[in-house]
Amino acid sequence: MERLRRYTACESPTGDARALSVLADVLDEDARRAGFETARERHPTGDHLIWTRPATGADRGRILVLSHYDTVWPAGTLKHMPWTVEGDVIRGPGVYDTKAGLVALLDAVTAIDRHPEIRVLVIADEEVGSPTARELVTAEARAARAVLGMEPPHPGGDLKTARRGSTRARIEVTGVEAHAALDPEGGVNAIDELVDQLVRFRARIAEYPVLVNTGTVSGGGRTNVVAGSAHADLGFRFVDQTSERAVLAELESLEPVRKGATVGTRLLSRRPTWPADGAGAGLLAAITAIAAGIGQTIGGRAADGAADTNTTGALGCPTVDGLGPAGGGAHARTEWVSITGIRERTALLAALLTEL
Repeated sequence: MERLRRYTACESPTGDARALSVLADVLDEDARRAGFETARERHPTGDHLIWTRPATGADRGRILVLSHYDTVWPAGTLKHMPWTVEGDVIRGPGVYDTKAGLVALLDAVTAIDRHPEIRVLVIADEEVGSPTARELVTAEARAARAVLGMEPPHPGGDLKTARRGSTRARIEVTGVEAHAALDPEGGVNAIDELVDQLVRFRARIAEYPVLVNTGTVSGGGRTNVVAGSAHADLGFRFVDQTSERAVLAELESLEPVRKGATVGTRLLSRRPTWPADGAGAGLLAAITAIAAGIGQTIGGRAADGAADTNTTGALGCPTVDGLGPAGGGAHARTEWVSITGIRERTALLAALLTEL
């Protein structure tokens, strides 16, 4: 509890490099005390932490553990959403997603002395799609025989064995500015073009099982000026890799409706679909058996949300996520984590890192 209190006191919003650095120093120090060698991949928006604990005894191949230390909560949230403990419940920004997972992991590793090589990535920008971490996660996954994700579990504690693909993309339109009253024909309205592009694009992908959310729209400047630029940010959720490829191909093929307009698209972040029929079934079976051996019953199923395990699962690396402690209210002011859940996950992680 004291470790989690310290982590929560270090507010760590995504993109706030100074705040992230404070928590990163605390985490690295605790990791070294747990027997890890620590390193960092440095980025202007926050460093990714890389922890390695060499194998003891026969090395069966590296286990990769994925977590993150950024949160969705802006600095100052603790003033209105303070750390509290009441019975089995701890509340505070980031306690569930996912600082309690870091506590359970470090406590578990401290408790064991026999294990394969353990590599841990603690990502600084997971909450915005890990745009600076994807190459790192990909490279580490290819060197691992199994991946354990420390994101929160399903309600009830079950693990996550597949995830929808999650992509953020931007449609950008450039038009021609002109006086909206004196020379309207001399302009090309970028906002009108963008609206038409959004309508046409949705019609073209209507046959695919994809969720599309137009999250932000921006453009123009004055009502008496034909808008010269506009853009829209879209969020996609995919259920399978085939429709993911098809929809993204349609996005890339957009062409202007109006003469004089230009249309471009770019991906802001992308987490590929982690299919349910991937290589994680055997890993889940092994985890279920190990859990039963310490008196825990646990299952697994697909999840709608996205995380860095999308990347590892899509690569075909045996992956299971949701090994963070039980709780609820992720990204909500009701966020909480169970003290009992932390203890149970610590015990499970210690067993997994010893026996897998």
